[in-house]
Amino acid sequence: MEKLKRLFILKNIKMLRFLFFIFFGSMILTVGNAQNPAMYYGDESLPGRPFSKDPYVIFFQQKYWMYYSTPDALKKEWHIGIATSTDLVQWDKVGDIYGLKGTVEEKGICAPGALIKDGVLHLFYQTYGNGKSDAICHATSKDGINFTRNTTNPIFHPTESDWSCGRAIDAEVVSYKNNYFLYFATRDTSYKIQQQGVALTALNSNFNKESWSEVPNMPMLKPTLPWEKNCIEAASCIQKGKYLYMFYAGAYNNEPQQIGVAKSKDGIHWERISEEPFLKNGNAGTWNESESGHPHILKTKEGKYFLFFQGNKDKGKSWYISKVEIGWKNGRPYLKK
Repeated sequence: MEKLKRLFILKNIKMLRFLFFIFFGSMILTVGNAQNPAMYYGDESLPGRPFSKDPYVIFFQQKYWMYYSTPDALKKEWHIGIATSTDLVQWDKVGDIYGLKGTVEEKGICAPGALIKDGVLHLFYQTYGNGKSDAICHATSKDGINFTRNTTNPIFHPTESDWSCGRAIDAEVVSYKNNYFLYFATRDTSYKIQQQGVALTALNSNFNKESWSEVPNMPMLKPTLPWEKNCIEAASCIQKGKYLYMFYAGAYNNEPQQIGVAKSKDGIHWERISEEPFLKNGNAGTWNESESGHPHILKTKEGKYFLFFQGNKDKGKSWYISKVEIGWKNGRPYLKK
């Protein structure tokens, strides 16, 4: 009888161990899947280190195009990668755009923004590696892959003044209030604080250098909240009702950088909708633990809104691009579950 009891207990212990390992394994799998979102894009050009930053997504010629910053295999020259998608989840790389040698672009280009005008895709981007001399450039394409540079490049940088060192990066060009607004980030004269400025051009503009008028009395938006630290950059704007909403990055990369939102009635004077980040960096161990940064807001052809952003969990050794869906309530955006 005692022997039968021992066998019964032994079998139950084995069964409990088996159930424990099944449960524990499923928990690990669930946590692992939760860390990596459905859209998890990293350019594989850098061997063993997926690297994609500064996303901009636009619908063109019946599919979505994503332009983003990425370095070459030696991580010496930044350029713009191109990927396409039909569902905003799976992306296929289709090309690269490199800076033109013998020009201000030759050290590198990055941080793209885009718009469609008269059936042509206009790309705005910054030079890279020139310090205070980095500026905004422009190119056009009829197929999304092959681009013609604007012969007046660089088309814009702010005048060196008491608020700006003269640098311009992170271009965002949007049509609003019968003008095109060019939003840019620049450093202050100490080269420590990153802040926002704006320039204007007419709706019939060719976007050449001489067409832009710098708006005075800047900065338009500068870091003042604790989580913004010394940086506001990467403005991405969209109109909703009577307001223009700006999704922006606060703090420098991996400090962590997080995303905030401000709104404006005139495109020049802004108020934050909250003192807290709209999209925070992830919890410890998640794919975006080091940051959720450099946003781009997209309204799809079906009328949905998605916020694209960059993230990583290794302090910038790798970079991925993902997205979250947002909704709107009472004139404010919110994260959809």
